[in-house]
Amino acid sequence: MRPLAVVLTALLPLLGSAPAHAEPPAPQKPDAKVQWLDRQTVAWPKNLGDPARPHRLVHERGTFTLTLQRGGPTAAYDAFHVEATPEQVRTALRGPLTAETDDGVRTGVQIPGVLDDLYAPAATKAHLGPVFRDGRPTLSVWAPTAKTVALELDGRTLPMRRDAASGVWSATGPRSWAGKPYRYAVTVHAPTIGKTVVNHVTDPYSTALTADSTRSLVTDLSAPAFAPPGWANLRKPKPVPFRDARIQELHVRDFSPRGDYLAFTEPASPGMRHLKSLADAGTSYVHLLPVFDFATIPERRADQATPPCDLAAFPAESEEQQKCVARTAARDAYNWGYDPLHYTVPEGSYASDPDGPRRTVEFRRMVQGLAGAGLRTVMDVVYNHTAASGQDERSVLDRIVPGYYHRLLDDGSVATSTCCANTAPEHAMMGKLVVDSVVTWAKEYKVDGFRFDLMGHHPKANILAVRAALDTLTPARDGVDGKSVILYGEGWNFGEVANDARFVQATQKNMAGTGIATFSDRSRDAIRGGGPFDDDPRVQGFASGLFTDPNASPANGSPAEQRARLLHAQDLIKVGLTGNLAAYRFTDTTGRSVRGADVDYNGQPAGYAAAPGDALSYADAHDNETLYDALAYKLPQATTPDDRARTQVLALAAATLSQGPALSQAGTDLLRSKSLDRNSYDSGDWFNAIHWNCAEGNGFGRGLPPAADNAAKWPYARPLLADPALRPGCGPIAAASAAYRDLLRVRTTERAFSQPTAEAVQAALSFPLSGRDETPGVITMRLGDLVVVLNATPQERAQTVPALAGTGYRLHPVQAHGSDPVVKSASYATGTGTFTVPGRTVAVFRAR
Repeated sequence: MRPLAVVLTALLPLLGSAPAHAEPPAPQKPDAKVQWLDRQTVAWPKNLGDPARPHRLVHERGTFTLTLQRGGPTAAYDAFHVEATPEQVRTALRGPLTAETDDGVRTGVQIPGVLDDLYAPAATKAHLGPVFRDGRPTLSVWAPTAKTVALELDGRTLPMRRDAASGVWSATGPRSWAGKPYRYAVTVHAPTIGKTVVNHVTDPYSTALTADSTRSLVTDLSAPAFAPPGWANLRKPKPVPFRDARIQELHVRDFSPRGDYLAFTEPASPGMRHLKSLADAGTSYVHLLPVFDFATIPERRADQATPPCDLAAFPAESEEQQKCVARTAARDAYNWGYDPLHYTVPEGSYASDPDGPRRTVEFRRMVQGLAGAGLRTVMDVVYNHTAASGQDERSVLDRIVPGYYHRLLDDGSVATSTCCANTAPEHAMMGKLVVDSVVTWAKEYKVDGFRFDLMGHHPKANILAVRAALDTLTPARDGVDGKSVILYGEGWNFGEVANDARFVQATQKNMAGTGIATFSDRSRDAIRGGGPFDDDPRVQGFASGLFTDPNASPANGSPAEQRARLLHAQDLIKVGLTGNLAAYRFTDTTGRSVRGADVDYNGQPAGYAAAPGDALSYADAHDNETLYDALAYKLPQATTPDDRARTQVLALAAATLSQGPALSQAGTDLLRSKSLDRNSYDSGDWFNAIHWNCAEGNGFGRGLPPAADNAAKWPYARPLLADPALRPGCGPIAAASAAYRDLLRVRTTERAFSQPTAEAVQAALSFPLSGRDETPGVITMRLGDLVVVLNATPQERAQTVPALAGTGYRLHPVQAHGSDPVVKSASYATGTGTFTVPGRTVAVFRAR
């Protein structure tokens, strides 16, 4: 039995949390205020009934008397001792359960704690899903509260055996089961409707599925039929240290008009040629948005709808495109996929045939294709929520063990702070599912990294358990080196788990020192300006002209206010260039000696990392407007296409040239636009497609973005979309992409950008002109034998570093012989130590 304090920390819901997530059919109002923490302890709200009156748990076979314990577990809860044997508790949990008092209180009971106490020691060691031994499959599912579980296999119903210690039901069959469709028939009490039901459910540990996920398939992923030619001997590009990772974030359907795995197997296609050029310049990973099985796309192409309009015929600022796209959005082939259905099966809509093994084979061919282009593969994983809960037909976990896999609030409702039904990886078997699933992707699909969606909703211990499990994988035994697999995620701190309310979270500050990176929003906002949710999208930042090239928005404040904000943004960017190190010491723009952790970011420390690799830098990603679109809002409208391209490269440089890993959204180097859409998760191909051919434009001016998330910004968007000057031609697009690749080559070839420790960064990196006299809009960084000048102003700027006078510097050879004619005019005067850099330019100088 775990200590009561530990159990309460993990399980006790917060009062006043989010409302219930309604589930069909006819869910009852949530009412489960009492929590059964372990086999001996119940937590009872102090405001629920008279503690002096008898309390009891009522189950199908009788009651358990509850005895008040001295001292409550928290100020809001009393603790009661349960008078029952472990076997009696196991039996009671397999039916309806209520908590009652003699003074009329009657409420449901939350049971995750007691289930973990009774079953986790054995269940966490179980092998779930299909497991093959000598060609014979065993199917196993954890269903400790089920009265019975039967196996529905290929039209037959077969009994399953229950293991009392683990709560796992299993059935072993002959070799002929291989490839057959199956489901589980689970007889279980469903509290959301107050009935005992028979749920016909696919396997949470499915390894293959039929089309539209209606049945699981008995599948051995190691079988030769699932291995494309060359799979066993696939050679990946050599892994770089994670601190050097340069990552392209990419959605499968955005990549090609066909939108499938096999698009990555065509090296002569425009998309693959572009990825290859980025890999040659220094990009090391492609991060794929969700490619596991998700709930929102009809998987058969014949069932997918397309917008019934000539979208290209409407004006650039029209409302008609988004209206037409919205008509078919629920039935089209497009969704980002952050609505998991089965965590460990490839999504079927990206396969040529979703019904059977092709999704597995073609996913593996995609991994091969990326490796052939010099790129390793990262998967975006979404274990923090499911598409649905309760008795919804898209609910898999909750229809097998109701009330366990999701995080419950004080009234028994499912928390939805992540947008959907939050899972509870703090519960042993949900945590196990996360670990087992990640290991399967790494081992069976040779995935090289994982990006955790809303990682802050996971316990830190769960993510560290993933790391530990991966580290056990070896090439000799498992075909992969698990220690080379990279991990990073969104360490945001919010919702019912915020501030470590339930467990130590996998948030930005808590993951420091683990080698598992979190996205850094600090330099992102400083580079772009404002934040993702500003009412006025014209709030400017370092790269978008704050103070140095102001637009007309009153939200930017007076010139004095702009200057002060710009200088603070420069401090934030400096911290970002160090890898967001908490302990890095420098002089800020007020003249103070500060550490990265002393610089303020919206009331939080800007620096939180312990070492390069703890924070991941980026200027844009799939969420919020693309970088081009953000700059379209923020730069003065009269900014020329060439200057917009230069600004784009400058913004990318602040992340690209940082210590630690960095990410950019695919197409950003091509000035990619989504026609100002800030949340394009369901906006279809029209708004999301990457235009590899510059003659097609960059996606800007394809109509007003969908009303649901953008209507409030339409007054700002309409005149921009109508302006043909904001639709760049091939010249600016090609220039931006080539200049970005030059920066990647600089980053890749100069070891100074790869400092291994915080101490090494402190010794090698400095900002020699930082202080009260710092130039607004210019950052000068000295890094070993390099000097980097980021001039975000429209004009040429001279930066004199007296300490460098007499030392010879010249423009880095990659830029001196590179694609950008403007940066080639950057110069250095040895006698004074003066670096002169054109406007909207990043220049790298190297000591002779």
